Amino acid sequence: MPNDEIPKSHSSLVASLLPLIILLLTNPAAGQWQATGPATAGPLTNDSVTFRGPHVLATITVLAPDLVRVRMTPGAQFAPDYSWAVIKPASEWTKPATEINSDGAGGNDRIIRTAQLEIHLKSNPFRVQFYDHDGSLISKDDDERGVAWEGSRVRDWRSMPPDEHYFGLGEKAGPLDRRGHTYVTWNTDQYGWGANTDPLYEDIPFFMGLNAGRAYGIFFDNTYRSSFDFGVSAPDRYSFGAEGGEMNYYFFWGPDPKKVIDRFTELVGRLPMPPMWAIGYHQCRYSYYPDKMVRFIADNFRERRIPCDAIFLDIHYMDGYRIFTWDKSRFPDPASLLHDLHQQGFHVVTIVDPGVKQDPNYFAYQQGLAGDDFAKLPDGKVFIGPVWPGPSAFPDFSWGRVRDWWGSLVKAWINGGVDGIWNDMNEPSVFNVASKTMPDDVVFYDNGLQSPETKIHNVFGMQMSRATHDGILMAKPNERPLVITRATYAGGQRYSAVWTGDNSSTWDHLGLSVPEIMSMGMSGLALAGADIGGFAGGGASPELYTRWLETGVFYPYCRTHVEYGAPSQEPWSYGNKLEAINRKSIELRYRLLPYLYDAFHETSKNGIPVMRALLLDYPGDARAVDQSYEFMFGDDLLVWPVLKDKERSDEAYLPKGTWYDFWTDRRYSGGSEVEVPAPLDRIPVFVRGGAIIPTRQVVEYTDEAPINPLTFEIYPNWPDWTGEPGASDTTGTASSREYYEDDGISFNFEHGASLHQKITVTLSPGAIDISMTAREGSYTPPARSLVLKVHAERATPADVTAGGELLTRTSSVEALEKVASGWAYDADSNLVAVKIPDSGRGAGLHIAVR
Repeated sequence: MPNDEIPKSHSSLVASLLPLIILLLTNPAAGQWQATGPATAGPLTNDSVTFRGPHVLATITVLAPDLVRVRMTPGAQFAPDYSWAVIKPASEWTKPATEINSDGAGGNDRIIRTAQLEIHLKSNPFRVQFYDHDGSLISKDDDERGVAWEGSRVRDWRSMPPDEHYFGLGEKAGPLDRRGHTYVTWNTDQYGWGANTDPLYEDIPFFMGLNAGRAYGIFFDNTYRSSFDFGVSAPDRYSFGAEGGEMNYYFFWGPDPKKVIDRFTELVGRLPMPPMWAIGYHQCRYSYYPDKMVRFIADNFRERRIPCDAIFLDIHYMDGYRIFTWDKSRFPDPASLLHDLHQQGFHVVTIVDPGVKQDPNYFAYQQGLAGDDFAKLPDGKVFIGPVWPGPSAFPDFSWGRVRDWWGSLVKAWINGGVDGIWNDMNEPSVFNVASKTMPDDVVFYDNGLQSPETKIHNVFGMQMSRATHDGILMAKPNERPLVITRATYAGGQRYSAVWTGDNSSTWDHLGLSVPEIMSMGMSGLALAGADIGGFAGGGASPELYTRWLETGVFYPYCRTHVEYGAPSQEPWSYGNKLEAINRKSIELRYRLLPYLYDAFHETSKNGIPVMRALLLDYPGDARAVDQSYEFMFGDDLLVWPVLKDKERSDEAYLPKGTWYDFWTDRRYSGGSEVEVPAPLDRIPVFVRGGAIIPTRQVVEYTDEAPINPLTFEIYPNWPDWTGEPGASDTTGTASSREYYEDDGISFNFEHGASLHQKITVTLSPGAIDISMTAREGSYTPPARSLVLKVHAERATPADVTAGGELLTRTSSVEALEKVASGWAYDADSNLVAVKIPDSGRGAGLHIAVR
């Protein structure tokens, strides 16, 4: 959020000059760059080789058949080896079968072979080249430049094939494809940022290269200010580097891009299972106060029957912006307020910034001074910078004992009734200075190294969210925490959700949010969202808010937020007609919660984001790779947002395969663009043929009632379809889904208290067979019914059996609600619905198609 009393930033000027700045910094002719030069191979081990030369020390280590670490320094020895991002060091990887040989020419060159890679190490000059096991080049150092140093700066120039494209780097505005652009990674407070603003709040130095459907990844694990140039300074090479530290990167080989993300998140950690309430709808503004206003907002959600799980409190709840305090004039009885909100089914999330007000009578400042917990200037004095409370000190989150102290403050706050923490301003942001942050020479503990701010800056927010996360766990050790942070680094998903910061209430920003969140997801930040309706700029127009909400309910993290002084931006703020549409949009998210929760369960296991670019599922489809604004939501839903005012139809690209219109069940054959209607009350959404979508009844908050019934929406993928499912040209085909469920809040699932089932749909001439395995795991939901809906079935079934027993047909789908078991067919919607008790022992249904 902006400081209302300081001039606006010059971010647009900086953004316009950024390509020139990077061009000057990355062009070897612009400075006295020292190349690696020649190097000699040292003793070989079974998984690594080290080269030494007058200007380089390099170690190449194989961690897995598809994962290699490259580490270089111009000095005689490496710096201490630790990482804020990596949680699986070399010692924890299963050593792959590796063969290290000379290149056969009798020289110093070496070739490392694994089951999937060949790493060619050229000795004069030293270069690293990656080939697949068939000998095809994947990526290599540029022959002319390679790795070089200029003072403390380090850079790697790499060859750039003409058809290779690049994706990732965390939160970046603009197109999804990074080719032809330059970027800086330096977490920065950018109020009202635009399409050309760089850097932003969350910078992740990881990217994927994709060429002809084959993907690789590079994670440059360097926390200093870094930059990436994808073909701006030279059309045939890209480069990346930093203003300090080592050339330390990890190379991941796919060729499937999902495999690259899987490996990357195995290295740096994955998003843990969020609590169910964290993936509901959340409401926020700067600010809801006093307490009567908070109650008014809560009452309106419940009276209008609009689902909502959390209300956020921005900085005006505090006493003089002192964190971990209440303004008793605005919130005279916070305990009663929190209790009453909980009774209504709301969770309460409060903002907590890093700045601790310099006030000798303020307990947090007193404790921080007494404990030596604040970042310091080189002379040993505590650094004091202006932020919301005025002059403030900043905890040194690089120190474990300081994180413990901070965690104790969070623990007490949570024990007071707050449910989640929103960490803002933690780039860290400092007012009234051109850099928007601390001076470069502020000193941090950094594992005893006493490092400058330039090294710790990019991990400050990550380590703050880590301390906050751990503090919530101190208070509630068996409840999954929700922390949302504005700044983080690679691996930050282990501790918090993220959002895109202070965006604007414009159509452009609605569009920008889509590739931005997809990029964050590809970089590991899987629980990500944007302020629905926009934050800056005076609030959204009625249609903009409605369209944004229609897209926003498909964000992994779903929250409305708006700045101080803007008009109301709640779902009911734009009149009855739009309120009804907005309610319907939020209800859709709640209907899809079992599907969404399943998707997050998969993310927790493999890192694949819920909201993702088509290139992850269709890397060999050039048109799919080129899509920056349509996205997959889980495995089976494709979403095409409406990004223009008054647009009522659009052309969407559908990849090859069978697709159904989510709203009408119209069937499409993919591989081309299709014109689809987009009335104001919905955006185009498609379902993949063969999908099995778990859904639930609508609730006003996630734990208002157990799932009942559990519904599976089935979209058959009939082969060689000629107009009628069940026609004689069909042959047997099957699709399946793994269904997951747990209690939605505790860590008991880690000890087996979860539910796993597999549902399979088999199509054959004249029949649809649906089987469901018995539950696995010790979690048992309350008694409920099971409903299976088969879409786009154009003929009334002859009969339906469950376990070999004929089911009774009811008069309508609605009539099924009144019986324990039965089936119905709706000729208007071409829908077959079957209802049976959900015994957990497995089930088998047979639908005889006429």
